Amino acid sequence: MNPATLAATPLSTDDLAALRRARHELESPALAMKLAGIVGAPLEKLIARMPSMASDKVNDATQLALRKCLQIALRTLGRPIGGAPLGVSERPSNLLHKFAVATTGAAGGAFGMLALPVELPVTTTLMFRSICDVARSEGEDLTSIDTQLQCLTVLGMGGTSKADDDADYGYFIMRGALAQAVSKASSEIATKGFTTQGSAALLRLMSTIASRFSVQVSEQIAAKSIPAIGAVLGAMVNTVFIDHFQQVAHGHFTVRRLERQYGPEAVQAAYQAIDVSLDG
Repeated sequence: MNPATLAATPLSTDDLAALRRARHELESPALAMKLAGIVGAPLEKLIARMPSMASDKVNDATQLALRKCLQIALRTLGRPIGGAPLGVSERPSNLLHKFAVATTGAAGGAFGMLALPVELPVTTTLMFRSICDVARSEGEDLTSIDTQLQCLTVLGMGGTSKADDDADYGYFIMRGALAQAVSKASSEIATKGFTTQGSAALLRLMSTIASRFSVQVSEQIAAKSIPAIGAVLGAMVNTVFIDHFQQVAHGHFTVRRLERQYGPEAVQAAYQAIDVSLDG
């Protein structure tokens, strides 16, 4: 790809600008870098200092948090999740969700790892609702199980698992790694109904998302592991946490909106051309 590709793209000037913003949001610095800037310490060292039992607690809390989000998706199937009514594309309530998550972060900062089993499911549920609100603002149908599963996958797109060999190849590779699992889970739920909560396809999807999301949760917990971090810094860490996933959601659902209008191939070609032109 080269800048000449942009000249030949069918995307309008406004849509190219939206795609450029989406590319920036999806390829922005990793959460670890953002959190390190807040706490003033490299997260690798902080993670290394965490007790061995912390990893198990993070995994358990992550699984619980994702199950809560899935239950919300299944319970609300057929009607919108929060935000404006279906079909209304007003801006999402990002600040409101950030304030709510900052409040839970303040509690987490005050009580540390003890608060994790309670705080993380609440924080993740608020983030999931915020992601759904972003999806709605980009024209997604929140009554669709496919859309709600796409909202869940944003939590898996916010980072990578240690075993993910394709981690450094960008948004479309990461999205593609989740696409087949989403499709199978969506088909099973559409065919068999709510009883598929324990289906093999849905469990595989949740496991994939959890392995990726737990990396970000570990980084968030590490940032809060500084002695006497306090409520204020705990709130700041949570604000950075949700802001990161709101950015990924904005980028992901902007790309999907443009794909519905121009087709996946045209959007991916333009996205890749922007990537090259920006990086020189």
